[in-house]
Amino acid sequence: MASSHSSSPVPQSNSSDAFFKKEMDATKRFRPVQSLPDVCPKEPTGDPNNLCDSPSLVVDQHRWTIYHSKVNLPAALNDPRLAKRESDFFTKTWGVDFVDTEVTPSFYLPQITKEHFALYQQEITPREKVHERCKNICTPKDTFDRTLLHTYDKSRTDLEQVPKIFMKPDFALEDSLTFNAVLPWSHFSTAGGKGNRDAASSKLLQEKLSHYLDIVEVNIAHQISLRSEAFFHAMTSQHELQDYLRKTSQAVKLLREKISKIDKVMCEGSLRVLRLSLTRNNCIKAYNKLKLMATVHQTQPTVQLLLSTSEFVGALDLIATTQEVLQQELQGIHSFRHLGSQLCELEKLIDKMMIAEFSTYARNDLNRPLEDDCQILEEERLVSLVFGLLKQRKLNFYEIYGDEMIITAKNIIKQCVVNTVSQIEEIDTEVVVKLADQMRMMNFPQWFDLLKNIFSKFTIFLKRIKATLNTIRSVVFLVLDKNQKNRDLEDTLQKNSAKDSTVDTEVAYLTHEGMFISDAFSEGDLPPVAADTTSQRNTSPNSEPCSSDSVSEPECTTDSSSSKEQTSSSVTPGGVEMMIGDDMKLTDLELVRLANNIQELLYNASDICHDRSVKFLMARAKDGFLEKLNSNEFVALSRLMEGFILDTEQICGRKSMSLRGALQSQANRFVNRFHEERKTKLSLLLDNERWKQAEVPAEFQDLVDSVSDGRISLPEKKPAATEERKPTEFLIVEGQKYATVGTVLLLIRIILEYCQCVDNIPSITTDMLTRLSDLLKYFNSRSCQLVLGAGALQVVGLKTITTKNLALSSRCLQLIVHYIPIIRAHFEARLQPKQFSMLRHFDHITKDYHDHIAEISAKLVAIMDSLFDKLLSKYEVKAPVPSACFRNICKQMAKMHEAIYDLLPEEQTQMLFLRINASYKLHLKRQLAHLNVVNDGGPLNGLVTSDVAFYTGNLQALKGLNNLDLNMAEIWEQKR
Repeated sequence: MASSHSSSPVPQSNSSDAFFKKEMDATKRFRPVQSLPDVCPKEPTGDPNNLCDSPSLVVDQHRWTIYHSKVNLPAALNDPRLAKRESDFFTKTWGVDFVDTEVTPSFYLPQITKEHFALYQQEITPREKVHERCKNICTPKDTFDRTLLHTYDKSRTDLEQVPKIFMKPDFALEDSLTFNAVLPWSHFSTAGGKGNRDAASSKLLQEKLSHYLDIVEVNIAHQISLRSEAFFHAMTSQHELQDYLRKTSQAVKLLREKISKIDKVMCEGSLRVLRLSLTRNNCIKAYNKLKLMATVHQTQPTVQLLLSTSEFVGALDLIATTQEVLQQELQGIHSFRHLGSQLCELEKLIDKMMIAEFSTYARNDLNRPLEDDCQILEEERLVSLVFGLLKQRKLNFYEIYGDEMIITAKNIIKQCVVNTVSQIEEIDTEVVVKLADQMRMMNFPQWFDLLKNIFSKFTIFLKRIKATLNTIRSVVFLVLDKNQKNRDLEDTLQKNSAKDSTVDTEVAYLTHEGMFISDAFSEGDLPPVAADTTSQRNTSPNSEPCSSDSVSEPECTTDSSSSKEQTSSSVTPGGVEMMIGDDMKLTDLELVRLANNIQELLYNASDICHDRSVKFLMARAKDGFLEKLNSNEFVALSRLMEGFILDTEQICGRKSMSLRGALQSQANRFVNRFHEERKTKLSLLLDNERWKQAEVPAEFQDLVDSVSDGRISLPEKKPAATEERKPTEFLIVEGQKYATVGTVLLLIRIILEYCQCVDNIPSITTDMLTRLSDLLKYFNSRSCQLVLGAGALQVVGLKTITTKNLALSSRCLQLIVHYIPIIRAHFEARLQPKQFSMLRHFDHITKDYHDHIAEISAKLVAIMDSLFDKLLSKYEVKAPVPSACFRNICKQMAKMHEAIYDLLPEEQTQMLFLRINASYKLHLKRQLAHLNVVNDGGPLNGLVTSDVAFYTGNLQALKGLNNLDLNMAEIWEQKR
């Protein structure tokens, strides 16, 4: 039945079939073997190979296609190869996995959710409730159903007689257990073997199985009888459906013929134009691809050519462009499958070449003659190398330059020493081999000139390094500025694109026949701009020129390569113009850190020069050479080092402390030696000082005068003619006469040497202040020991310490006290504000000196006091007048005045004699009280008055004491 109503069989061979076979054969020559098409044709992608792959219902209706291959329905449903019967007959064609295949939902169909049925549910819910209510009220009473139920129960009872083993889905007699359960042969395998009992059992088993078969057949026949009416009804409907399908097929065939004619008249020409246009575009693309491949093929020779001229940046740009073209435009080209890895290896080689080239450049730049005026060696080459290293992210290249700086600094010192030693005939280089030993054989002028030469070389060396590093930093800043401009440009483009995103654009799709969907609509209904856009889409951009020669050169340039050409021109401070590309993938943080490291490298260069200078200095100082320098030599050395330190600070912009620390260390040693020498000298002078007034040479007077004029320094030596001036008796200081000893004159000169040393070496100000304070304290204490303590009796051999020695010592101390404020002001001007606390040493020294002066004055008074005590204790009031005691007292007072008057100022002399007079009156008053002599006008009173008048007259007759108020009335006891 199914075969009678099946579709027509495969058409036989006839003329039309022959034509079809020829056309198919012709098609096979040009089209590759393709897989079976999907159920639904895919959307067109614009590829001409994908056009018209599936048979057209209009053109191919008379041909046999794959859609004519059909089978009847029972054959589709009863496929013996399937393990189980499938519900979908499509699995026969597409396999068992067809049902399980997940079909991607079409984007043309909307997504249906429960919300779409909400309105329907609201309408149908009341009806459903009414239906359920009626169903519960009206119970169905169908006798047919009861009969059917009864019949079903009966058949079920019959089927229960059949053992369950026959109903199992895995029933198979091949299984030994199942076979033994159905046919129990154990009953027939007894010892007899062929008895009547076995035959009866076999017959009984056969009847039982026949009974089971009858029950099953009866049930099957019963089920068929129950469904026969529905089966015949379905067959009748099938005949009617076949008639309807036959009529529909004839109508469709007629429609296809009409559409085929329309297709030949109206569509084939347009489609051919489209195919030819697409073919031409494909040819142009293939031609451009071939030209691009030819260009890429020349990459390696071009890179080799660029590397031969040290054009590293150009070679890297070419490699990067080629890599991008390979990844985008020429991806999958078999002939270029190894080119990418080759370019990567070539890029690594360029990295090594650039590092080696930069090392060579650094070596040549730093080791070229320092007499060369050129600051930067081959600036274009340097800029190119730096750009290449930045492009490859080799950000530690500056370390190579730093290593070369260390080596060059060592060589500079070595070369300077060799050149200097070669010019000194006293040094035999064959005997003294080591350079350090040769250098130690130089005297100070030779070594000083060598050090000056080294410092000048280092200054030029640092200037060259600064110029080179500034060029490198300028390149880094140019790249940083380019990054900033790129970010600003990207921000501007993003703002503009955000504005343009509101404009709607028309999207056209091609069907699988090659037509635009937008062509289905009338172009008259579109706006003029949209119509122009559509016509431009349908027309190939290169449709006018037909030959391959008409392809313009810009068409061969890919987007990736054109993007590489987006560069900006920048000029370095040296005037070198460079093209900076957009492929510098360095962050601002990395560039700023690199610029800081380069600046730090300049600081390191200064430190290197200072460190090498310190080692050179220490090598010469091993034998104590620097400590043996005199003041002038050390001052010259200090000024030279200070000048070099200031020059390096000006060049590099940062202080280096190593050389300054070495200078300070040597200065401390110099200060110690300087101080010890002068303290020893002062000690020797004091030990040999006889404390007699010394003549003042003219040079010392000039020295004092220069200090009075505000110049605290040692005067320069004058011509010999001026030195013929005779020495003076006193030292004139700001109009005052100072009688001094030779030690004090030399002490003043020593003090000025300390002050001048501070001016020449400012770094030792605090040390000099401490040492000068110690020197002044030492002079004060030692002079006190020698004069007041009478140490000069044993040291020098003086017979006694006279009042003249004491007065002279006091006047010398006063001279030193006069200069202490001047010295204090000199040091205060050269100290930092935080160091002003050290000036308290001068206050302590001034106090000590004043105390010493006061002790000397007290000593002079004590000398006269002991004399008064000795003489007045023997005084007797008797004639003659004046008494011998008073004559002796006046004689001693005259000697005292004679001893100190020329040494001390008049005011100090008057004050001293007033104190002596007070002591005299005290002793006289005590003696008169002992003698019971009172001021009563008696004879004894008259004698005492005469003696006192003699004393007063003699004392006031002394020079400078005529106006002295003696107040002799105090010798008498006041009456109570």
